Amino acid sequence: MPDPAVPPTPPVLLTSLLAREDLSLRRIAGPEDPGTVVHWVHTSEMADPYPYLLGGELLLTAGVHIPEAAGSGTYFDEYVSRIVAAGGAALGFGVAPVHDTVPRALVAACETHGLPLLEVPPQTTFSGVARAVWQLMAQSRLAELRRVTDAQQSLASAASRPDPVPSVLRQLAQRLGGWAVLYGPEGAEIAGAGRRPGEEVRAALTRLARVVRPDGPAPPTGATPPTDSTPRTGATGTRPTEPGTAGPPNHPAPPTGATPPTDSTPRTGATGTRPTEPGTAGPPNHPAPPTGATPPTDSTPRAGAARSGETRAARAAAFLRPDAGGAPASQTDPGRPVPTSATDTAAGTHLAAYALGAGHGFVLGVASPQRAPGDHTVVSVAAVLLSLLTGEQQSGTGAARSSALVRLLLGAAPEEVAPLLGGGRWVVVRARPDGTGPADPVAASALGAALGSALVDPAGDVVRVLVPAGRTPAPLPGWTLGVSAAVAPHDWPTADTQAARALARARATRTPLLRHGPRPALADLVPPGEAAAHAHALLAPVAAHPALTETLRTWLSLHGSWDRTAVALSVHRNTVRQRVTRCATLLETDLDDPDVRMELWFALRRL
Repeated sequence: MPDPAVPPTPPVLLTSLLAREDLSLRRIAGPEDPGTVVHWVHTSEMADPYPYLLGGELLLTAGVHIPEAAGSGTYFDEYVSRIVAAGGAALGFGVAPVHDTVPRALVAACETHGLPLLEVPPQTTFSGVARAVWQLMAQSRLAELRRVTDAQQSLASAASRPDPVPSVLRQLAQRLGGWAVLYGPEGAEIAGAGRRPGEEVRAALTRLARVVRPDGPAPPTGATPPTDSTPRTGATGTRPTEPGTAGPPNHPAPPTGATPPTDSTPRTGATGTRPTEPGTAGPPNHPAPPTGATPPTDSTPRAGAARSGETRAARAAAFLRPDAGGAPASQTDPGRPVPTSATDTAAGTHLAAYALGAGHGFVLGVASPQRAPGDHTVVSVAAVLLSLLTGEQQSGTGAARSSALVRLLLGAAPEEVAPLLGGGRWVVVRARPDGTGPADPVAASALGAALGSALVDPAGDVVRVLVPAGRTPAPLPGWTLGVSAAVAPHDWPTADTQAARALARARATRTPLLRHGPRPALADLVPPGEAAAHAHALLAPVAAHPALTETLRTWLSLHGSWDRTAVALSVHRNTVRQRVTRCATLLETDLDDPDVRMELWFALRRL
């Protein structure tokens, strides 16, 4: 459950409040830290407001509580020290009607204790300051929602690119201003993007990824995995800036029509009350401490600067260090609940790890120099997209595919196992990435998902996909595809050959997709047995050299083009010339004669 001390909206920079010309606030003491934030506004005329503060407040006072002889004693020093101990963000002193100027002793005390002191002019009401804070919070929330929406759209666009996984990681790293990495089931880095951090940060992120992996280290008894719902230790207190969900990071602003505080409204604090938190139904007054309870002191941890408690780094370390008995933390407990996300901090860098999919072992890790309120939502969107890209897209159940594989390995015919995969006719798709190098397993899985099949074989430079004939393959950016004719399961090997030849022609002609399209021809008039016998007799001199046979077939299919044949076979054009010349010599024929070419092509199709 959310921490009840968490404010419902993003905090406001104190500098933004000072920049409001309608308030005319003036800083007259304390540090000028641009990172000082205000979580809410509270008015109190108590001599000791400590029991009524949660931390992060801009405390407003008109000085009603100040005794006449306060300037000659330690009153102001004790007053300011108690505000600082409670985690107050700043103090606003209203000039008039009680005091014409801010007491010098109060200014000196704020300088001593490092508490920003603001002068509130007579024309500015305390309720006006509170209203300005809420307006700034609403503006901040709107800007945050726009940022999250833009990030969602850009991540979705990245997921539709030819290289979806690297594109999503690059976009995520750009949005976070850090590093994004995808870990495989074995824990190795599959892909990464952004500014690569140092060795210490990378090692810490790798250890954190083990926490959310299904076979990661078992947490010690009673330990709570660090997640985004764990309170964050900030400069002004332990308060999370966003909920641990994938929804909007903050609660909605106050409803339209809510009555803002006015000068006629009794200011909270004059009678020892505290502001009621939005969304709570509890009593408005802060409960008094029980009799005999130890009053809070400066050494007592509170929700402000002194309320930090245990950090996420310490809790994350508890998952990774050996226990008291010396057993390594890598020992696993199959029955333990595995967190889906975990956070930590290393070398001043914020770390987070997210488990992808339903137990496949992929993990998304991010390292960023700072943690903005909407970052968790942005990373959650990326995690969902990566889960879809790395997950198993099934054309049947996983059990059915496993059964089909076992039957094939044990000698069953393809037509016997095909019904387990859905039955019907099939096409073989051979694909090759347009870039250099072979396709990685993640890209191959994404290709299968795009084609609508999980039967993917990333074999070297070429990816083979077995696709049901009812799903017509379409051109895919970043890939060159060769598609076979639709065949029955017993003709799968023939379809694979057709797809290979179609892919070679597609690469040679720079066509994104080429289909094998058989049609009736004069060659069909010759009985298959006689045609095969003639082909073996004619091509016997070169049949013992597969490289020569394949080169001759490709060269003839591309109308004798040396360059296109070289591209299709991934060899140098001079190699093509040498092989074709060798074929002409072995066959003792003139390959420039069109009749010879026609006869050889007829034979090669039957070989």
